[in-house]
Amino acid sequence: MLDDSLKAQLKSYLERVTQPIEIVAALDETPASQEMQGLLRDIESLSDKITLKLDDDRKDVRRPSFSLQRAGTAMDLRFAAIPMGHEFTSLVLALLQVGGHPPKVSEELISQVQGLQGDFRFEVFMSLTCHNCPDVVQALNLMAVLNPNVHVVTVDGALFREEVERREIMAVPMIFLNGQPFGQGRMDLDEIVSKLDTNRAARDAAALSAKAPYDVLIVGGGPAGAAASVYAARKGIRTGVVAERFGGQVMDTLGIENYISVLATDGPKFAQALESHASAYGVEIMNLQRGEKLIPPSQPGELIQVQLANGGVVRGRTVILSTGARWRNVNVPGEQEYRNKGVAYCPHCDGPLFKGKKVAVIGGGNSGVEAAIDLAGIVEHVTLIEFADQLKADAVLVKKLHSLPNVTVHTNAQTTEINGDGSKVTGLTFKDRATEELRQVPLAGVFVQIGLVPNTEWLKGTIELSRFGEIVVDAKGQTSVPGVFAAGDATTVPYKQIVIAAGDGAKAALSAFDHLIRG
Repeated sequence: MLDDSLKAQLKSYLERVTQPIEIVAALDETPASQEMQGLLRDIESLSDKITLKLDDDRKDVRRPSFSLQRAGTAMDLRFAAIPMGHEFTSLVLALLQVGGHPPKVSEELISQVQGLQGDFRFEVFMSLTCHNCPDVVQALNLMAVLNPNVHVVTVDGALFREEVERREIMAVPMIFLNGQPFGQGRMDLDEIVSKLDTNRAARDAAALSAKAPYDVLIVGGGPAGAAASVYAARKGIRTGVVAERFGGQVMDTLGIENYISVLATDGPKFAQALESHASAYGVEIMNLQRGEKLIPPSQPGELIQVQLANGGVVRGRTVILSTGARWRNVNVPGEQEYRNKGVAYCPHCDGPLFKGKKVAVIGGGNSGVEAAIDLAGIVEHVTLIEFADQLKADAVLVKKLHSLPNVTVHTNAQTTEINGDGSKVTGLTFKDRATEELRQVPLAGVFVQIGLVPNTEWLKGTIELSRFGEIVVDAKGQTSVPGVFAAGDATTVPYKQIVIAAGDGAKAALSAFDHLIRG
């Protein structure tokens, strides 16, 4: 199952195991079971601390699946999957943590997980091509290692397609807690624990409000915010970042191949590098925090305040806004109703759930055409809808798209409705803008790829915004409020690119420092 290179790599990791691990497999006669058995036998052969049992006769478990248990404990961690692809790292971490290797998590967070009371039975549905899924899988697995009240099973949607369709799961990662929907999309350990610990928001608000003012307070942790934090901290001044999630939209980006000096990487790795770089300079990072109100100083010399969604207030002598942007909605009937029920925004994550079905992609730019090309290799047929009279993507992508036999392209077409049966998407209606004719396309999924909208609604009435909702900045990143600067995709700076956002973040930090020394 594993090639020699992976075996050697895994063997070196398993040398860190200090506690005996028992793998118990629940198999059947399917080819997937044979493949799983091959993987598990390979793992057993790499460490004398691992024992494999193939005789799990429990009736209440999915087949094929296997559990990882530490001998003498009530640990309940199961994979109803053959965890390769993006999930191989999740398997390796689970083996290490079940085997006693300490996790790289703060003691405070470990204590919070261990202190959870109740019965928490998690099911997380994922796909092996989903780059958002491993964070969720790894967080829940660690919780199961730390707390016997937490039970976790990771399910590969492609392996259990009947269950996926019965439970109408059309986006991953999808998390169920005790049989009820708990969350969808990327979540890390901190986010999951905060949803379970109902008193945490109040504690966080009080702790944040008690913090001393920052010389530079940055709102948003994407490439712009990260670069701003590094440049500010290198000046030797007190720097803090409040962010919903450090890395921002980069976390949802699969491949990055145009950041100068980095030949190729993926979004999560790049985001981790951003956070590590900021942390190395002592930047105080406050994750899971969303700005709700900017309170400018009433007179010169006063602090700028940012009120957070949890009620806390953080203060700074200067503020840099780098709140980024999010996927733009089509804003047609059916889009919100069928979100995650056939309407999706990540073809890499959710594409495998539509294997053998018909889907549409809305958008003819690079993102839309790339999505259509990727999906064409998985689904039965792709219909691409573009509002303009020609595709806007790069010529090489357009050429590739037109070479695919299972893709139909409609330009000069306006999506008017996403149709459904009340529980899931069944089709899409678009208008031919040349003839005004309405046309319906029967399909199971719609992938929206039409650009970005800035995360600036909370700033309306406080700071000057463009008609597109972007923060208006000058050549130095200064906004309409003295001492408040902005950078990245949330601003009027053209070309929303990672490298441009990072450069603007550095510029805003230098401008903020200049403002401080001249103030």
